[in-house]
Amino acid sequence: MSTNYAALLAGHKKKPLLVDEVDDRFADENEIVVKNAAVSINRIDVTMQETPWGNFSYPLILGTDVAGEVVEVGSQVSQFGVGDRVLGHALRLATEDDRHGAFQNYTVLMPNMACTIPQSLSYEKAVVLPLSVSTAAAALFQDKTLALQPPSVYPQKKGEWVIVMGATGSVGSNGVRLAVAAGYDVIATASPRSSDLAKQLGATLVVDYKSSNLVDDLVGALSGKILAGVFDANGQEDTIKAAIATVSRCDGKKSVATVGDWIDPKWVPKDVKAETIMAIDIRENQVSRMVYEDFLPNALAAGKYMQYPEPLIFGEGLGSIQDAMEESKKSAGKKVVVTIK
Repeated sequence: MSTNYAALLAGHKKKPLLVDEVDDRFADENEIVVKNAAVSINRIDVTMQETPWGNFSYPLILGTDVAGEVVEVGSQVSQFGVGDRVLGHALRLATEDDRHGAFQNYTVLMPNMACTIPQSLSYEKAVVLPLSVSTAAAALFQDKTLALQPPSVYPQKKGEWVIVMGATGSVGSNGVRLAVAAGYDVIATASPRSSDLAKQLGATLVVDYKSSNLVDDLVGALSGKILAGVFDANGQEDTIKAAIATVSRCDGKKSVATVGDWIDPKWVPKDVKAETIMAIDIRENQVSRMVYEDFLPNALAAGKYMQYPEPLIFGEGLGSIQDAMEESKKSAGKKVVVTIK
């Protein structure tokens, strides 16, 4: 294994990230080590640098999305081998262990939060998926959220409907694809210019998210249909309230899962269940294996998981990550990616 370098957040709100040598990475018995070929930038990375929500120990290594080649496998790991091409959700934000940060040459991953990728899928296209997949899966499949049936490469129709709000964003688009793969029909909220994209992702119906009568439009679209729940991938107060108001007027499961940070109990009627989600939660339950082991590698290999969003490749090497983070703040509709050699 070559010397390991990382792009380090050196202190509270410090810029730029500093590239420096760090410890070599080794796998515990239930871990794998990946030589990173690409990383992508997420809003949480920018937030951790610019507006951190707590007191952290510095320096630290940011980043959650990686794709690369397995170089070491723990003794208790059976589903990966050295040389496998993989994508993975790096869990440093959960573990507070820099071995699990993405912005370095070598990252340690938990095997239930990673999957193999086919030769036909580039690392740059694969790396846009992990955090968004985990977030959508946390909303759709956990017992405490919508508790949908598991996804499958060849799903059987359930005869029930899921609403995905913000359906063409990075997280929402995975919500659409995963819900459809689980056999549910999807009503998407999106802009009129993104309506065709929402349908390409798998949505059956699309409602204009800017409609002044959004709740009425969604309730009308669900007339005569059974609702399996709403996934709010926007997380704003207005979308949370709209999701709650919609389920309260529809037949079926009156459940809402949102990426929002907080739900005021006053917004939620007694017959409605509304939950905030965190992507990292699935590492500790059956959903991680449901998605990363049983579904996603097979769907990618079969070409049954639409490649979206498109990566915006912005630089090469760890020294490019700070500029890529700045670019990500103005690159709507694309995921900013840095290649690591």
